[in-house]
Amino acid sequence: MTVYNINLGIGWASSGVEYAQAYRAKLLRQIQEPAKFIFMDMILADNIQHLTENIGFKDHEIIWLYTHFTDIKIAPTTYTVEQVLAGFAGSPTREETTGKVKRYFYEDQDSFLTCYLRDEKSPYVERCEYVSGGILVRKDYFSYTRYCTEYFIPKNNQAHLIERRFYNEDGSVAYRMQVADGQEIYCFPDRYLLGRQELIRYFMQSLNLTKQDLVILDRETDIGQPIFEEAQKARLGVVVHAEHYSVNSTDDQYILWNNYYDYQFTNADKVDFFIVATDRQKEVLVAQFAKYTQHSPAIYTIPVGSLESLPQKDSRKPFSLITASRLATEKHIDWLVRAVVEAKKELSALSFDIYGKGGEEEKLRSLIEELGATDYIQLKGHMDLTAIYKDYEVYLSASTSEGFGLTLMEAIGSGLPIIGFDVPYGNQNFVRDGENGYLLPTEPDQIVDRIARSFAEKIRLLYQSQKVASMRQASYARAEDFLTSKVEKAWFQLIEEVTHAERI
Repeated sequence: MTVYNINLGIGWASSGVEYAQAYRAKLLRQIQEPAKFIFMDMILADNIQHLTENIGFKDHEIIWLYTHFTDIKIAPTTYTVEQVLAGFAGSPTREETTGKVKRYFYEDQDSFLTCYLRDEKSPYVERCEYVSGGILVRKDYFSYTRYCTEYFIPKNNQAHLIERRFYNEDGSVAYRMQVADGQEIYCFPDRYLLGRQELIRYFMQSLNLTKQDLVILDRETDIGQPIFEEAQKARLGVVVHAEHYSVNSTDDQYILWNNYYDYQFTNADKVDFFIVATDRQKEVLVAQFAKYTQHSPAIYTIPVGSLESLPQKDSRKPFSLITASRLATEKHIDWLVRAVVEAKKELSALSFDIYGKGGEEEKLRSLIEELGATDYIQLKGHMDLTAIYKDYEVYLSASTSEGFGLTLMEAIGSGLPIIGFDVPYGNQNFVRDGENGYLLPTEPDQIVDRIARSFAEKIRLLYQSQKVASMRQASYARAEDFLTSKVEKAWFQLIEEVTHAERI
């Protein structure tokens, strides 16, 4: 029996889906249920092992679609510059180093080789590019050995990919991916597969699934059909990570499902179970299936994360605020920055630390500087916050939609009151308005100044009413429902029920 968890990609600034999977991996380890986490996207800019290890996966738990058909294992990059150079004829005539980029020139051959290191001080190469006569010819990718080569030809003054080769440990070619007119052809020793959908189907078949296996689909975009069809040999589950429908486009006759879940809900008769993170979302989804469809699937509520313990600390930095998320537009961290600046006018000791990385980082940095707040609002970057939450007094969230909200769970697990919007499903799940935080009404027109004032008023109210201590205890009490022991029990129960159920 194996639990196969299917996702698309992963990056350094991972979303809540990847963190939810990492939590799940830990829980399944603890209840001794074998699990694999499958990533389907082409991931070559970084060694996937570095990305998965970064958020807590074990190497043996990871399957990457493109190396699955080889004997190369998921492992850190240990391939050296010397090994790369040994694979090229001749000796470089000069070299240049800029940060973690090393460039070797073969001037007698009118060519150069660029190596991209793991980091500036590392001797290990993640990938290299070979340019001849000013034309990009090939790229090589390494872990403990070379696992992929890309070949290019010039077209319209640009390098165009024509082929990828994936290797075995001994250097032999396991299979080739040829690209022509936008079409991918996968060439194996015993078969040719036309397009990525057929590759995924072949992959699913290679798992040799049985009714004792679970296939859990975390993301489906563009891969759903072959997975649904082949997973009928096992037990198929779908995790709903976000708001699953459009409120504004739904009426008594019609529901507009979220694009990410439309295929899964439309084909719910082929799904053995759905998983949602909150009881409220389960209630909504059960009612919607009954009203708008002919389906009545099994739906389980299982938090996407859990708390090993509830860290205690009484001596926290006074008037300290924290938020943690991807620095993305939809997280609206800029609203919080403006709110803290406004609240600071009456609470002079206020400080605000922002944890996370993402595309909005520079915009936020500029905004903080523009508002003259650099001495009390800090961008702290990405780090493990497990032991950090308890140093703060209050958590702020400006997200207008959360399927669950891992950071919210972690915040109450360290006794932090939360101030955020009264929106499904995260804030409503963790915050009892007036008891362990405040829920703000949403602003349909999202007038930033008004939103900032609303947050600032609640920050001031929390402190001026001297409720920090009582709200801290209320957050700890709410967090007890998310202790690991309880979530482990929920997963064990789901697996037992699903694997022993008869499909109707």
